[in-house]
Amino acid sequence: MARRPGAPAAYGEEFSFVSPLVKYLLFFFNMLFWVISMVMVSIGVYARLMKHAAALACLAVDPAILLIVVGVLMFLLTFCGCIGSLRENICLLQTFSLCLTIVFLLQLAAGILGFAFSDKARGKVSEIINNAIVHYRDDLDLQNLIDFGQKEFSCCGGISYKDWSLNMYFNCSEDNPSRERCSVPYSCCLPTPSQLVGILLSQILVNQIKDQIKLQLYNQQHRADPWY
Repeated sequence: MARRPGAPAAYGEEFSFVSPLVKYLLFFFNMLFWVISMVMVSIGVYARLMKHAAALACLAVDPAILLIVVGVLMFLLTFCGCIGSLRENICLLQTFSLCLTIVFLLQLAAGILGFAFSDKARGKVSEIINNAIVHYRDDLDLQNLIDFGQKEFSCCGGISYKDWSLNMYFNCSEDNPSRERCSVPYSCCLPTPSQLVGILLSQILVNQIKDQIKLQLYNQQHRADPWY
């Protein structure tokens, strides 16, 4: 039967309002982060199981626990987006969209509160950092995390290098038998590029002076030789 002019076209059974490009892009990126979340959880669980019992006292600043929590939340969120986009499930897609909206609003609220109560926020961050400094030698993962942060941001301690006096191995008390007494971790001692150039040039100069001294000694020895 012929279609009347101006009448809307009849949609076939294969027609869909869903764009394949949007669908598979959403599926691809969610699948990627889904795999990353599983890797994060696996690394966190492995790191937690490899710790000795003494490390259990520092769960509040344990990077392994933080890695597991973030990995699980990312796994659940990307599951909704991955399966929802692949199966075109409205319920899962709405859940995925709602969770992303909540995460965005929480980040926005945290930024506003951090700006409005900057003094309290800095105090809380300093408290967390100081707690981590106290347990620096108790947990290898925490130690590596602090060293990475100090190297990356070229800092030493939370506010200054004096924060390391909170650690039992680095404080300057007279009864401290540690060889690291009155010192800081190696990650605090970062040479700047100008220092590296100065070190390199000074070493070259020292080597040249040594060669000059050797040459003078050689000449003095051979001047006493009658055949010279």
